[in-house]
Amino acid sequence: MALSSTPKPLGDLKKFLFLDFMYSLGKIKLHIVKQINQALEKKLIKASDLVYPPNLAFGDLSLSLFTPARKLNSESYKLAEKLVSKVKTDKIILSLKAVGPYLNFIIDKKFLVRESLNEIDRLKKDYGKNKSGKEKRVMIEYSNANTHKEYHVGHLRNLCFGDAVNRILMANGYKSIPVSYINDFGIHTAKTLWAYLEFYQGKESEGDKGYFLGQVYARAVKEIKEKPASQNMVKFMMKKIEGRQGVEYKLWQKTRQWSIKQLDQIYKELAIKFDHIFYESEFIDQGRDLVVKLYKKRILTRSQGAIIANLEEYNLGVLIFLRNDGSALYPVADIPLAIKKIKKFKLDKSIYIVDVRQSLYFKQLFKVLELLGYKKEMIHLAYEFVKLPSGMISSRTGNIITYEDLYGQILKRAVRETKMRHDSWNSKKIEEVALIITKAAIKFEMVKVSANQIITFDINKALRFDGYTAAYLQYTYARIRSILRKSKVKSQKSKLQIKAQNLNNEKEYGLILKLAKYPEAVARAGENYDPAEIAKYLFELAQSFNDYYHSVPVLQAEEETRKARLVLIKSVSQVIKNGLDLLGIETVEEM
Repeated sequence: MALSSTPKPLGDLKKFLFLDFMYSLGKIKLHIVKQINQALEKKLIKASDLVYPPNLAFGDLSLSLFTPARKLNSESYKLAEKLVSKVKTDKIILSLKAVGPYLNFIIDKKFLVRESLNEIDRLKKDYGKNKSGKEKRVMIEYSNANTHKEYHVGHLRNLCFGDAVNRILMANGYKSIPVSYINDFGIHTAKTLWAYLEFYQGKESEGDKGYFLGQVYARAVKEIKEKPASQNMVKFMMKKIEGRQGVEYKLWQKTRQWSIKQLDQIYKELAIKFDHIFYESEFIDQGRDLVVKLYKKRILTRSQGAIIANLEEYNLGVLIFLRNDGSALYPVADIPLAIKKIKKFKLDKSIYIVDVRQSLYFKQLFKVLELLGYKKEMIHLAYEFVKLPSGMISSRTGNIITYEDLYGQILKRAVRETKMRHDSWNSKKIEEVALIITKAAIKFEMVKVSANQIITFDINKALRFDGYTAAYLQYTYARIRSILRKSKVKSQKSKLQIKAQNLNNEKEYGLILKLAKYPEAVARAGENYDPAEIAKYLFELAQSFNDYYHSVPVLQAEEETRKARLVLIKSVSQVIKNGLDLLGIETVEEM
């Protein structure tokens, strides 16, 4: 596929956000900025000042003049009128109009059509990517799960959110290093092993033993609540584990592998990969040695028998390292791990994805590292809770859905739905498509809203084909691929020559403008560490396509127009595929 008469790029590319490559809207914005600044005889306007009006009837781009007017000691509406008379229209700016303090621009739609569709065809899976990250090294730590506990739907938000942020950072030109940090040495391990020895010894499951351990942990929580005296046995067992001695420690080693195997299986099923996986047990001894050194240097002090970092002067309270019984808390291992990250991996930035309840803890942790002389940029990406329709998820109340239960329920429904739609498909094909739909539903529900919003995970809504769901986006993609197959055009090898004037329908222009905005959505998602920017963009794009397809004939159109429209919808399918890939979601050719 190729488009005729592509204009040369405009302006100085190095000034644009994307550095080594500038997309069509960037070229247009830079051109307008150049014209405005020349008219003002000062560089007061930048590309990011141009915004999109809420309605295309107002224009393609709009510029607020409040700030430049203030700098020029002028009134904004007068400045707008002055610029209308001074800025010349050309092959890009077809017209401009003053509306109070705003300048509204009408741009050459043919230019945007040619440039955008050419970019998508030329770059394909790389369309939307940029190099703004300049290959800076960023380590992103997520999936901080626990061994010896259940892995439930709440953990999936961390996993899916982290994976999507990692993919988005890479799309923005960063050298992103995804890692996981597993808590395999906390008090929860002692609780689980106590309950195992008390109630389940020799009765372990023949199947998923990691899942079995989660059930044992749930039993432990219940029993300890009812029999507080059992806490003494749990503390004794924790000391034995930390001391790395006795049958308790050997049992910890054995059961730890059950959990690790379970986590590996989850990562494999969801196609999530880590460059490194760290474990708390690898750093706890090193951390204890460091505590002694920091205590001698008076960075840490003793208070009521506990070893603490007093951060009151920074309004960060007190961070406990060792309890008064000598048992270790999170910072004992977290500090040496953070130091290793910075030194070994030569990081420019370190990102931690942990839920919002730990916000104070990470402020304290970062402050201690700063006091130790480590001043690399560190970011805590906090996220809110996941709820079920029945209420908050809690191991203690039993209101949870484990990963295995959730996956199984969604897969069962996806198989049933796929079978109903395609009764001619064999069982293997039904299973393959249902698996992709299942994984997509889980991932999309976890990233479709910003991290600061609580998620209510509803299985029934997650699999709908007509809402803000992965199924809707996958179905839109599959629908386009079906149209392309019916057109008998080989989508990967077509050499369609089209003319921009064959795409002059208002809905077509709106769809092309939406495609042209995709690189900006990628950049915004990277800047804000927010996969929801991509999810929202894709939903709006799918809505625009479906509205267009219901209103405008494609296969029934006159030959030249038909070819042009096929190129357009093929571009839509490519962008949907690219965006879903940033969310870790596969597409399917048929649904």
